[in-house]
Amino acid sequence: MSVATPYPQASYHHAPTHHAPSVSFEVFPPKSADQDMALSNAMGNFGDLNPSFVSVTCGAGGSTRVQTYATVRRIQERLGVPTAAHVTCQGQTKDSITRLANDYQEAGIRHIVALRGDAPKDDAESDFVSAADLVRTLRGIDDFEISVAAYPEVHPKAPNADADLDALKEKIDAGATRAITQFFFDADVFLRFRDRAEAAGISVPIVPGILPIMNFARTVQMAVDCGSVIPDRLKKRFARAQGLPEIEKQLGLEEAMALCGRLEHHGVNAFHIYTLNRTEAATAICRSLGVRASAA
Repeated sequence: MSVATPYPQASYHHAPTHHAPSVSFEVFPPKSADQDMALSNAMGNFGDLNPSFVSVTCGAGGSTRVQTYATVRRIQERLGVPTAAHVTCQGQTKDSITRLANDYQEAGIRHIVALRGDAPKDDAESDFVSAADLVRTLRGIDDFEISVAAYPEVHPKAPNADADLDALKEKIDAGATRAITQFFFDADVFLRFRDRAEAAGISVPIVPGILPIMNFARTVQMAVDCGSVIPDRLKKRFARAQGLPEIEKQLGLEEAMALCGRLEHHGVNAFHIYTLNRTEAATAICRSLGVRASAA
């Protein structure tokens, strides 16, 4: 059941854009030969679309830190586009984060997505209480571009929406240069959140995170984990496609393109696409936004 929002009206005061927006993509480090091949194929397609950046995720407690580092370097060297490394601080010391940041700096990586992350399984002690602490540490090391996470439907562990927004503002005040949202499926959710962020004095770009639904059951579980709400309308629509994976993918693509179109109409000029290392949906969304592959 959809959760009622305490902020039912959005102002919609941003004018629509009149040019193709910028796009960025999120990928994860491959864990098998098949995933490695899929990422290689994806990189070629994503590079042709001239993304503003490609970000690479990192597992809980830095569990994929080595793979993340290798993948970040691989993408930046092969595509020649800015690549961002996800860095999580749970279970980390300031010394370990400083060494990692210096490694990225020496490799020419200038963009970090700074996240608190999930706690490691071994309950290692951490020098960091919050992502804002991580941002302050990174800002003291070098002049990185720093993106942070935002939660239009409130972080699952936040006590309430106001506290969650305060946490985002603390990250921005600590030196973050951009916020990327968790995925959502209702444009009004983002537009209301944008209004509240602006009212709170947050002036950095807030980029909507877009997840095209390719497998509804998997998406439902992801949404539960991160606190995103799947509207009843979508549940009913996808129920009719149960057991029909190709229809699910088509519906998911239609919904993602419609969501992006509505956001663009209300002044959104940048989109971050959670690709799950797949290209078809991300490429189609880009085409719907007027972003075209460059000529060979």
